[in-house]
Amino acid sequence: MVYTTDMNEGIHAETVTMLGANGDKINAYLARPLGEGKFPAMVLVHHMPGWDLWYREITYKFAHHGYVTISPNLYFRAGHGTPEDVAAKVRAEGGVSDDSAVGDLAGAAKYVSALPYVNGKVGIFGTCSGGRHAYLASCRTLRQAQGDASGFNAAIDCWGGRVVMSPDQLTPKTPVSPLDYTKDLACPLLGLFGNDDSAPTPAQVDRHEAELKKHSKEYQFHRYDGAGHGFFYHDRAAYRQAQAVDGWQKVFAFLEKHLS
Repeated sequence: MVYTTDMNEGIHAETVTMLGANGDKINAYLARPLGEGKFPAMVLVHHMPGWDLWYREITYKFAHHGYVTISPNLYFRAGHGTPEDVAAKVRAEGGVSDDSAVGDLAGAAKYVSALPYVNGKVGIFGTCSGGRHAYLASCRTLRQAQGDASGFNAAIDCWGGRVVMSPDQLTPKTPVSPLDYTKDLACPLLGLFGNDDSAPTPAQVDRHEAELKKHSKEYQFHRYDGAGHGFFYHDRAAYRQAQAVDGWQKVFAFLEKHLS
Protein backbone atom coordinates (compact mmCIF):
# COMPACT_ATOMS: atom_id res chain seq x y z
CA MET A 1 0.00 0.00 0.00
CA VAL A 2 1.34 3.42 -0.97
CA TYR A 3 0.64 6.09 1.63
CA THR A 4 -0.31 9.59 0.53
CA THR A 5 -1.21 12.53 2.75
CA ASP A 6 -4.67 12.98 1.22
CA MET A 7 -5.88 9.52 2.21
CA ASN A 8 -9.06 9.24 4.28
CA GLU A 9 -8.26 6.33 6.54
CA GLY A 10 -9.34 4.66 9.75
CA ILE A 11 -8.88 1.43 11.67
CA HIS A 12 -11.27 -0.41 13.96
CA ALA A 13 -9.66 -2.68 16.59
CA GLU A 14 -11.18 -4.81 19.33
CA THR A 15 -10.99 -8.06 21.24
CA VAL A 16 -13.30 -10.74 19.82
CA THR A 17 -14.30 -14.29 20.70
CA MET A 18 -13.72 -17.02 18.14
CA LEU A 19 -13.85 -20.81 17.94
CA GLY A 20 -10.47 -22.51 18.20
CA ALA A 21 -9.30 -26.10 18.45
CA ASN A 22 -12.00 -28.59 19.47
CA GLY A 23 -14.60 -25.83 19.23
CA ASP A 24 -13.19 -24.03 22.28
CA LYS A 25 -14.09 -20.36 22.60
CA ILE A 26 -10.91 -18.28 22.81
CA ASN A 27 -10.19 -14.58 22.59
CA ALA A 28 -8.37 -12.81 19.77
CA TYR A 29 -7.40 -9.28 18.80
CA LEU A 30 -8.92 -8.09 15.52
CA ALA A 31 -7.99 -4.94 13.62
CA ARG A 32 -9.38 -3.94 10.25
CA PRO A 33 -9.11 -1.00 7.89
CA LEU A 34 -12.24 1.07 7.43
CA GLY A 35 -13.54 1.95 4.02
CA GLU A 36 -15.27 0.41 1.06
CA GLY A 37 -14.12 -2.65 -0.81
CA LYS A 38 -12.89 -6.10 0.03
CA PHE A 39 -9.61 -6.54 1.92
CA PRO A 40 -7.23 -9.50 2.21
CA ALA A 41 -6.84 -10.99 5.68
CA MET A 42 -3.97 -12.03 7.92
CA VAL A 43 -3.66 -14.38 10.89
CA LEU A 44 -0.82 -13.42 13.25
CA VAL A 45 0.72 -16.13 15.44
CA HIS A 46 2.21 -14.80 18.66
CA HIS A 47 5.61 -15.86 19.90
CA MET A 48 6.64 -17.87 22.96
CA PRO A 49 6.69 -14.74 25.20
CA GLY A 50 2.94 -14.69 24.74
CA TRP A 51 0.01 -12.72 23.42
CA ASP A 52 1.68 -9.44 24.27
CA LEU A 53 1.77 -5.75 23.38
CA TRP A 54 4.14 -6.25 20.44
CA TYR A 55 1.59 -8.50 18.78
CA ARG A 56 -1.17 -5.96 19.45
CA GLU A 57 0.99 -3.33 17.78
CA ILE A 58 1.74 -5.35 14.67
CA THR A 59 -1.89 -6.44 14.36
CA TYR A 60 -2.62 -2.74 14.06
CA LYS A 61 0.34 -2.37 11.68
CA PHE A 62 -1.01 -4.98 9.27
CA ALA A 63 -4.44 -3.34 9.40
CA HIS A 64 -2.82 0.01 8.57
CA HIS A 65 -1.33 -1.67 5.49
CA GLY A 66 -4.77 -2.79 4.33
CA TYR A 67 -5.25 -6.25 5.90
CA VAL A 68 -8.10 -7.46 8.10
CA THR A 69 -5.91 -8.96 10.81
CA ILE A 70 -6.60 -11.33 13.67
CA SER A 71 -4.20 -12.48 16.39
CA PRO A 72 -5.64 -15.37 18.42
CA ASN A 73 -4.58 -16.01 22.01
CA LEU A 74 -3.02 -19.47 21.79
CA TYR A 75 -2.49 -19.43 25.58
CA PHE A 76 -6.16 -18.81 26.42
CA ARG A 77 -6.60 -22.22 28.06
CA ALA A 78 -3.83 -21.46 30.57
CA GLY A 79 -5.92 -18.71 32.17
CA HIS A 80 -5.45 -14.97 32.31
CA GLY A 81 -2.92 -12.56 33.76
CA THR A 82 -0.05 -10.53 32.40
CA PRO A 83 1.38 -11.92 29.16
CA GLU A 84 4.61 -12.68 31.02
CA ASP A 85 2.88 -14.64 33.79
CA VAL A 86 0.69 -16.61 31.40
CA ALA A 87 3.67 -17.39 29.13
CA ALA A 88 5.69 -18.62 32.13
CA LYS A 89 2.85 -20.96 33.08
CA VAL A 90 2.61 -22.30 29.54
CA ARG A 91 6.38 -22.86 29.34
CA ALA A 92 6.30 -24.72 32.67
CA GLU A 93 3.64 -27.01 31.21
CA GLY A 94 5.76 -27.79 28.15
CA GLY A 95 4.14 -25.29 25.79
CA VAL A 96 0.93 -25.63 23.79
CA SER A 97 0.43 -28.74 21.72
CA ASP A 98 0.84 -28.57 17.96
CA ASP A 99 -2.72 -29.83 17.49
CA SER A 100 -4.07 -27.05 19.70
CA ALA A 101 -2.09 -24.35 17.91
CA VAL A 102 -3.05 -25.57 14.43
CA GLY A 103 -6.70 -25.85 15.46
CA ASP A 104 -6.72 -22.31 16.84
CA LEU A 105 -5.07 -20.91 13.71
CA ALA A 106 -7.45 -22.76 11.41
CA GLY A 107 -10.29 -21.32 13.48
CA ALA A 108 -8.87 -17.81 13.10
CA ALA A 109 -8.69 -18.27 9.32
CA LYS A 110 -12.32 -19.39 9.26
CA TYR A 111 -13.35 -16.42 11.40
CA VAL A 112 -11.83 -13.79 9.12
CA SER A 113 -12.87 -15.63 5.95
CA ALA A 114 -16.50 -15.27 7.02
CA LEU A 115 -16.30 -11.49 7.44
CA PRO A 116 -18.16 -9.64 4.67
CA TYR A 117 -15.31 -7.22 3.98
CA VAL A 118 -12.64 -9.93 3.33
CA ASN A 119 -11.71 -10.78 -0.26
CA GLY A 120 -11.37 -14.53 0.35
CA LYS A 121 -7.57 -14.58 0.64
CA VAL A 122 -5.84 -15.18 3.97
CA GLY A 123 -2.16 -15.15 4.90
CA ILE A 124 -0.40 -16.21 8.09
CA PHE A 125 2.59 -14.61 9.85
CA GLY A 126 4.50 -15.68 12.94
CA THR A 127 7.75 -15.05 14.77
CA CYS A 128 9.78 -17.35 17.02
CA SER A 129 7.49 -20.24 18.07
CA GLY A 130 4.80 -18.43 16.11
CA GLY A 131 6.87 -18.88 12.96
CA ARG A 132 7.00 -22.60 13.66
CA HIS A 133 3.25 -22.70 14.25
CA ALA A 134 2.59 -20.65 11.10
CA TYR A 135 4.59 -23.18 9.08
CA LEU A 136 2.77 -26.11 10.70
CA ALA A 137 -0.63 -24.58 10.02
CA SER A 138 0.31 -23.89 6.41
CA CYS A 139 1.29 -27.51 5.92
CA ARG A 140 -1.67 -29.03 7.75
CA THR A 141 -4.52 -26.99 6.24
CA LEU A 142 -5.66 -26.62 2.64
CA ARG A 143 -5.20 -23.30 0.89
CA GLN A 144 -8.14 -20.98 0.35
CA ALA A 145 -8.21 -21.59 -3.41
CA GLN A 146 -9.00 -25.25 -2.75
CA GLY A 147 -12.18 -24.29 -0.94
CA ASP A 148 -11.14 -24.77 2.69
CA ALA A 149 -11.83 -21.64 4.75
CA SER A 150 -9.27 -22.79 7.34
CA GLY A 151 -6.39 -22.71 4.85
CA PHE A 152 -3.91 -20.05 3.78
CA ASN A 153 -2.80 -18.41 0.54
CA ALA A 154 0.58 -17.23 1.84
CA ALA A 155 2.76 -17.97 4.87
CA ILE A 156 5.56 -16.05 6.59
CA ASP A 157 7.94 -17.74 9.02
CA CYS A 158 10.20 -15.31 10.90
CA TRP A 159 13.04 -17.18 12.62
CA GLY A 160 10.81 -20.06 13.69
CA GLY A 161 12.82 -22.40 15.88
CA ARG A 162 12.27 -26.17 16.00
CA VAL A 163 10.93 -26.42 12.47
CA VAL A 164 13.80 -28.87 12.17
CA MET A 165 13.65 -31.25 15.16
CA SER A 166 15.78 -34.25 16.07
CA PRO A 167 14.06 -37.39 17.40
CA ASP A 168 15.12 -36.64 20.98
CA GLN A 169 13.29 -33.27 20.82
CA LEU A 170 9.91 -34.81 20.00
CA THR A 171 7.31 -34.87 22.78
CA PRO A 172 3.65 -35.89 23.15
CA LYS A 173 2.72 -32.25 22.49
CA THR A 174 5.10 -31.92 19.53
CA PRO A 175 5.20 -35.46 18.13
CA VAL A 176 6.28 -34.68 14.55
CA SER A 177 8.98 -32.37 13.26
CA PRO A 178 7.34 -29.65 11.13
CA LEU A 179 9.98 -30.37 8.50
CA ASP A 180 8.30 -33.74 7.91
CA TYR A 181 5.12 -31.94 6.78
CA THR A 182 6.92 -29.94 4.08
CA LYS A 183 5.54 -32.09 1.27
CA ASP A 184 2.06 -30.89 2.28
CA LEU A 185 2.84 -27.14 2.23
CA ALA A 186 -0.04 -25.71 0.23
CA CYS A 187 0.94 -22.05 -0.27
CA PRO A 188 3.95 -19.84 -1.03
CA LEU A 189 6.34 -19.32 1.90
CA LEU A 190 8.51 -16.37 2.94
CA GLY A 191 11.22 -17.02 5.53
CA LEU A 192 13.28 -14.35 7.32
CA PHE A 193 16.26 -15.40 9.44
CA GLY A 194 19.23 -13.93 11.29
CA ASN A 195 22.57 -15.55 10.64
CA ASP A 196 23.55 -15.11 14.32
CA ASP A 197 20.50 -17.07 15.52
CA SER A 198 20.86 -20.33 17.44
CA ALA A 199 17.21 -21.42 17.05
CA PRO A 200 17.12 -21.90 14.12
CA THR A 201 20.80 -22.14 13.30
CA PRO A 202 21.97 -21.36 9.75
CA ALA A 203 22.50 -25.11 9.27
CA GLN A 204 18.89 -25.79 10.22
CA VAL A 205 17.71 -23.11 7.79
CA ASP A 206 19.83 -24.84 5.13
CA ARG A 207 18.13 -28.14 5.88
CA HIS A 208 14.70 -26.54 5.75
CA GLU A 209 15.51 -24.95 2.40
CA ALA A 210 16.76 -28.25 1.02
CA GLU A 211 13.47 -29.92 1.95
CA LEU A 212 11.47 -27.16 0.24
CA LYS A 213 13.55 -27.60 -2.91
CA LYS A 214 13.14 -31.38 -2.73
CA HIS A 215 9.36 -31.01 -2.90
CA SER A 216 9.43 -28.15 -5.46
CA LYS A 217 7.73 -25.67 -3.14
CA GLU A 218 7.40 -21.97 -3.91
CA TYR A 219 9.41 -20.06 -1.32
CA GLN A 220 11.74 -17.14 -0.63
CA PHE A 221 14.34 -17.24 2.17
CA HIS A 222 16.24 -14.12 3.23
CA ARG A 223 19.10 -14.27 5.73
CA TYR A 224 20.58 -11.30 7.52
CA ASP A 225 24.14 -10.86 8.73
CA GLY A 226 24.50 -9.04 12.03
CA ALA A 227 21.07 -10.21 13.22
CA GLY A 228 20.00 -12.94 15.59
CA HIS A 229 16.71 -14.12 17.04
CA GLY A 230 13.97 -11.50 17.23
CA PHE A 231 15.52 -8.73 15.16
CA PHE A 232 12.07 -7.18 14.45
CA TYR A 233 11.39 -6.59 18.16
CA HIS A 234 11.86 -2.83 18.53
CA ASP A 235 11.33 -3.08 22.30
CA ARG A 236 14.22 -5.51 22.86
CA ALA A 237 17.98 -5.52 22.63
CA ALA A 238 17.80 -7.97 19.71
CA TYR A 239 16.34 -5.25 17.44
CA ARG A 240 18.36 -4.50 14.32
CA GLN A 241 17.00 -1.43 12.57
CA ALA A 242 18.38 -1.86 9.05
CA GLN A 243 17.58 -5.57 8.86
CA ALA A 244 14.11 -5.04 10.32
CA VAL A 245 13.23 -2.28 7.85
CA ASP A 246 14.32 -4.46 4.95
CA GLY A 247 12.47 -7.45 6.38
CA TRP A 248 9.20 -5.56 6.73
CA GLN A 249 9.51 -4.35 3.16
CA LYS A 250 9.89 -7.96 2.03
CA VAL A 251 6.88 -9.01 4.12
CA PHE A 252 4.53 -6.51 2.52
CA ALA A 253 5.87 -7.05 -1.00
CA PHE A 254 5.29 -10.80 -0.59
CA LEU A 255 1.74 -10.28 0.67
CA GLU A 256 0.93 -7.80 -2.09
CA LYS A 257 1.95 -10.42 -4.62
CA HIS A 258 -0.02 -13.31 -3.15
CA LEU A 259 -3.07 -11.81 -1.44
CA SER A 260 -4.18 -8.87 -3.55
